[in-house]
Amino acid sequence: MHTSVEELEEIDLLEAIEVTDVKDLVVFNDDFNTFQHVIKTLMRVCKHTIEQAEQCTWLIHYKGKCAVRTGSYEELNPLREAICEAGIDAKIL
Repeated sequence: MHTSVEELEEIDLLEAIEVTDVKDLVVFNDDFNTFQHVIKTLMRVCKHTIEQAEQCTWLIHYKGKCAVRTGSYEELNPLREAICEAGIDAKIL
């Protein structure tokens, strides 16, 4: 019985570690990119639907930033690079 308790504790610990590895890809507002450019970039890079991209773009405009995708650093970094190459400020947080 002692072994099963240890196994459950190990599983709980592994699940907690997995949860903390999740990061946000955050896009920030600026004064020079158009709504259309940001929308098209989110659709191309993040595979957003037009509705998702529009909603994110409005949040970026009014709130100053928006988490456009979640995942591991390894998953998000190529997306961040592509967004930045399009001239849009993005960071993994």
